[in-house]
Amino acid sequence: MEKLVIIPTYNEKENVEAIVRYVFSMHLNYHILIIDDGSPDGTAMIVKELIKEFPNQLFLEQRTGKLGLGTAYIHGFKWAIARDYQFIFEMDADFSHNPDDLERLYLACKTAGADVAIGSRYVKGGAIQNWPLDRRIYSKGGALYTRIITWMPVGDPTAGFVCYRNEVLSAINFDAIKFVGYAFQVEMKFASWKLGFKITEVPITFKDRAHGASKMSKGIIKEGIIGVLKLQWHSLFKNYKGSVSMETTVK
Repeated sequence: MEKLVIIPTYNEKENVEAIVRYVFSMHLNYHILIIDDGSPDGTAMIVKELIKEFPNQLFLEQRTGKLGLGTAYIHGFKWAIARDYQFIFEMDADFSHNPDDLERLYLACKTAGADVAIGSRYVKGGAIQNWPLDRRIYSKGGALYTRIITWMPVGDPTAGFVCYRNEVLSAINFDAIKFVGYAFQVEMKFASWKLGFKITEVPITFKDRAHGASKMSKGIIKEGIIGVLKLQWHSLFKNYKGSVSMETTVK
């Protein structure tokens, strides 16, 4: 068991079957873990039916209520570590992340020396399709703001299409990760960077979802703005190091 794609879902009935089938149709030995936060639209039931078809490749963890993106991913990370997956991916269910790019992120870690590979909109070759101007401004401005405040050398710190080596996630103290919305993405990259891991950005084209509703909100934007300030301040006192010795995990 080497590669696991974690996909959090909430009301993704229009997308979940298509994304699962697409990933498996590539025949590249990816496993998928769906973490569903009690979707009232029946997302979990669709996944349960698919598990009958893909019993050793597709897995489902159900949680009661909408508990947040960050806690969903941490739940998935712990699940993956316990089962000794070596490369663990974050990916959205709505095809805003192209599954064809999974292998590019994988190879950046597997053969090119990265510990964390980010599917990036804001490096040379990266792009965004079908976003309105205001959302582009929020996103690009937020990325620049995050880099200025944290000094983290990542062009797309809020990116949600990521490959982590097992060693990275095993080294992070998840109890120290406090954000649950999109600021969670920033904090995970910040923790990886602070612990000395090598981060690489791989250019991708990000496409806005065709089906379902966006999870973006004013609250998420506010969390990002205030959260980045808190992140830098708390980093002066916070230890992101987990139970794994850094001598054996950092290159």
